[in-house]
Amino acid sequence: MLNTRDMDMLHGSFWDKLIIFAIPLALTGVLQQLFNAADVAVLGQFVGKNAMAAVGNNISVIGILVNLFMGLSLGSNVVIARFIGAKKPEKVGTAVQSSFALAVATGFALLLFGELMATPIINWLDVPAEVEEMAETYLRVYLLGLPFIGMYNFEAAILRARGDTRTPLLALAVASVVNIALDLLFVLWGWGVMGVALATVVATGVSAFVLFWFLTHSQDILRLHFDGFALDGRLLRDIVAIGLPAGIQGMVFSFSNILIQAAVNSLGPDAMAASAAAFAIEVNVYCVLNAFAQATTTFVSQNYGAGNLPRCFQITKVGLGLDIAFTVAMGVIVIGFAREFLSLFNADETVVELGIIRFWYIVAPQFLQVFIDVLSGALRGYGFSMPPAVLALVGICGVRITWLYTLFPASPDYATLMACYPVSWLITGIFIGILYRYCRGHIKLIRV
Repeated sequence: MLNTRDMDMLHGSFWDKLIIFAIPLALTGVLQQLFNAADVAVLGQFVGKNAMAAVGNNISVIGILVNLFMGLSLGSNVVIARFIGAKKPEKVGTAVQSSFALAVATGFALLLFGELMATPIINWLDVPAEVEEMAETYLRVYLLGLPFIGMYNFEAAILRARGDTRTPLLALAVASVVNIALDLLFVLWGWGVMGVALATVVATGVSAFVLFWFLTHSQDILRLHFDGFALDGRLLRDIVAIGLPAGIQGMVFSFSNILIQAAVNSLGPDAMAASAAAFAIEVNVYCVLNAFAQATTTFVSQNYGAGNLPRCFQITKVGLGLDIAFTVAMGVIVIGFAREFLSLFNADETVVELGIIRFWYIVAPQFLQVFIDVLSGALRGYGFSMPPAVLALVGICGVRITWLYTLFPASPDYATLMACYPVSWLITGIFIGILYRYCRGHIKLIRV
């Protein structure tokens, strides 16, 4: 049985290794989303749909910040994986230290920026008056956990660079238990949205410090130590050059979702609550989708560092096929049990019906997004990080903004609004497919 803590990505079959790598990573993403799902479910059952809507209103805003961390940390993943593939252990150690410093600095910078912008953001979203105060409270408390989110994502990326997706999963499993327990405790104490946000902050801190302990006590090349702590400016530039465009691409999705959330808000609390509940379920499909994309990035990065381009190309093909198969299978499960899943969050019939509409427009065609994520991930493994980010900006944001200001005003209903998702995926996927074919013909081996 393969040990995910020491996976050989450079030799032998890789379809099975992609699955072994991706499954714990997908479960990690599911557990990360469980933080928010637990908040929504506890508030929906014990406080009411207005509190539930207040949390759902912040999902897109939080997504922007989390996607920035995930993108930046992907830069660390790619750089460290290349050094592992090239068998340069001394550079691996320096990259680990530089990555941790970047995580801490970015976390505190975004915390300060977020607290300064919290009120303008809530005002810009045009949140209904009955949920406005709760929405701002949840956002401000949640932002306190940004340094922990930064630490966890970078620490997890460091471990995944060598194939270890199990340790980040175990750390998050512990944190998820803490989060659910504190959610219930704080809500029963009467703390409402502030309580569930605080529970998330504490739990995120737990996950970050579990991985911190693991890295500082590791006995291999990924050990994080502070004796002779060294920052390498060139490595930091490489990490940011790969990671920042990846973060921007993720932020583009979340930014467009903020615009869509504002449109959802205009349809009232029922539509807001339905979107919050549906998102908490459908995002688990994306966790599976994104896990195979990240697996493709890591495998391509190591093999690119080792100078094996034919293997890189085969990895991308297999990763694409596996991702489509798993995403479709997840979609069938979600749609097949849509009513039961949505009722876990709120049994209001109007909320459930609107949630089902959202599933048909987002979950059913989500396999289209596989082409965007896997091909973009492969391109980042080669160092082409900015081009897919630019195409995502044009394709995702361009289509959705155009939709919001043309088709939606002409027919301002929930189904029309949701239809912008599959259309934007289709158009952007075609663009990135063309980009991948072009870049593949211009890939050159580099010295790392």
